[in-house]
Amino acid sequence: MTCKISLEGLAESQHGQVKYASAFADEHIQDISLVDGHIIITHNSPNGNEGITERVQRLIERFSHGDFGFKENILFEHKVDTPYEGDIIAELVERKAIKVLEPGLFIFREPFSSLMRFFDYSFVTKIAKRFEGMQEESYPAVIHSHTLNKTNHFTSFPEHIHFVTHLREDLDVIESFSQSIREAGGWSQEQPLALDNNMVKPNFMMNPSTCYHCYEGLENETLEGDGIVVTAIAKCHRFESKNHTDFGRLLDFSMREIIFVGKPDFVKENRLKSIEYLKELAVEWNVDSMMEIANDPFFTNDFQVKASFQRNQEMKYELRLSIPHVKKSIACSSVNFHSNTFGNAFNIKMGKRNAVTGCVGFGIERWAFAFLAQYGLDEQQWPATFREQYHAWQEKAL
Repeated sequence: MTCKISLEGLAESQHGQVKYASAFADEHIQDISLVDGHIIITHNSPNGNEGITERVQRLIERFSHGDFGFKENILFEHKVDTPYEGDIIAELVERKAIKVLEPGLFIFREPFSSLMRFFDYSFVTKIAKRFEGMQEESYPAVIHSHTLNKTNHFTSFPEHIHFVTHLREDLDVIESFSQSIREAGGWSQEQPLALDNNMVKPNFMMNPSTCYHCYEGLENETLEGDGIVVTAIAKCHRFESKNHTDFGRLLDFSMREIIFVGKPDFVKENRLKSIEYLKELAVEWNVDSMMEIANDPFFTNDFQVKASFQRNQEMKYELRLSIPHVKKSIACSSVNFHSNTFGNAFNIKMGKRNAVTGCVGFGIERWAFAFLAQYGLDEQQWPATFREQYHAWQEKAL
């Protein structure tokens, strides 16, 4: 079945966000597209077209509610006529440089895997190490439910969460589970699991963001001086439904972050520095890019309030790199200011006051995909400075 829903009355700048959120309206949705001011949804839902339309209309109402408006501003733009316009994903698959296991889940091989390591090395040496006193940390791939609860992730981004659970510590349950799999001839997605009886309530989730562990590690501490700078890279996980078919939107991805925790002026000044460093890097590598005010894709009834506040207070900037083949851009880095949200949640003190926080994020796979989408796999077509730095890194890399 296919239903067509008008987006009349909704700002065009919000059409993409409605399309993104609509993927979560019904588990039977198969495809979503935007055509001439309408959202087209193909599905086999038992709720029929009426059920799909009703749910999408609820989302449209959520996105259009109120008179808050979005403050739009481009901080920086570096326009480049890049040489490659092909389908880089198809070419990488053909060359077996990546293996697509399913939408959003890839195995990365050479040269893509080397490019990922080079990008991460560059973000550390060219940006993170420019902050005095920077310390590196290493984090788990899972995060405790109590910690995630303190970040408000359960209420702001519930659709993204990957829950981690296990069989109950009960011999009968474990043996019965194993026997049922054996009798079924192996694991089957259709095989009933009796989750409530066999599985414990999840205490852990896959980590959706690198910086959360930093705040967890500082819980109930009082910091000295003006603050601290931490960098870490972690595997992050976000379930994004049919949106995983979009270019660069991965189920499992690597996120390098530089995290600032301290006094307001310390965090704000370092955040401004990081914006300048990002702009310098975009020009140095000659990538077609822009930096603009952005908002997180909150999945809540008060989306418009949160998103508009975030934009109007300029709490989030995104560095977006163009993807010529699809004539769009993707966010590859973000620069964020959280005020005292996490300082309050984790009781991180600067003297008698709670700390404020900010962070700079680098999506490693996205940077590699976007760079290759602009310049292709022929290294002779790469910008000279980038190529020289990459080859110098290769000579000393393990």
